[in-house]
Amino acid sequence: QVLLVESGGGLVQAGGSLRLSCVASGSIFRLNAMGWYRQAPGKQRELVAAITRGGITNYLDSVKGRFTVSRDNAKKTVYLQMNSLKPEDTAVYYCTQMGSGSWGQGTQVTVSS
Repeated sequence: QVLLVESGGGLVQAGGSLRLSCVASGSIFRLNAMGWYRQAPGKQRELVAAITRGGITNYLDSVKGRFTVSRDNAKKTVYLQMNSLKPEDTAVYYCTQMGSGSWGQGTQVTVSS
């Protein structure tokens, strides 16, 4: 069982930036792909970004060029740098170890117009 703890969310104006962090414990972090999902009110949870153990990344089309996912295996941490934020990015953001079924508690990101 992996334990995931997200942080870094908050309220920001459109065009601003936030960096989310997710610290993992209880697993061999460096061997696993990690992902960031988000869920807005009334919408399904969607995959925003993912990073393989080798550092290959994948992004939701609407965040390409604005968001960057990265990882620090020594710190067992995955990051999501979010720039040029838009009101439609407002959601609760969750990290997960891909395929594990384990999720963090989520962190709220609110972008005001």
